[in-house]
Amino acid sequence: MKIAAIVGSNRIGSYNLKLAEFMKERYSDRLDMDIITLQNVPFYNQDIENDPPAEAQAFIQRVKSAEAVLWVTPEYNGSIPGVLKNAIDWLSRGEKVMIGKPSSIIGASMGNMGTVKAQLHLRQILASPGLASPLLPGNEVYIPVVHEKIDEEGKFNHEPTTSFLDRVVSNFITWHGKHTSAFNQ
Repeated sequence: MKIAAIVGSNRIGSYNLKLAEFMKERYSDRLDMDIITLQNVPFYNQDIENDPPAEAQAFIQRVKSAEAVLWVTPEYNGSIPGVLKNAIDWLSRGEKVMIGKPSSIIGASMGNMGTVKAQLHLRQILASPGLASPLLPGNEVYIPVVHEKIDEEGKFNHEPTTSFLDRVVSNFITWHGKHTSAFNQ
């Protein structure tokens, strides 16, 4: 299954980018994961939405070509980062490439609650009419104190977290198959 993994952090040492890279390697036998960072996505502007800049077009096409989206978000000030919201705005306009495209959300932070608040906001956003992306239910992944769960090479070394991710990825693959079959009937 081809997955667009959209990382909501521009930080070079982003824990969420490391999480996406770890998942890409760990699940390479089941997922073809395209990790998308947002450094080059220009600010959304309704004046140019029908003729977006090349960088925005490239981003939209990468998401469009995926069968599903994995949102990998940190939490900034109790919500999603501005760069992630900006990217979502591009996806919700014009072709509206997210409508009906299955999604799952994960996130990691150094805090004790993981990314609970950010993911709550992201779920609300993904339910909006311009996105209408069905979300994997009951498989929330909030990784707290992530800095204690990653080794010097950026690999997750926390077995309970890894085991949980294994279950969630299996659940997502199964759910995606059922969702896709139902959606295509």
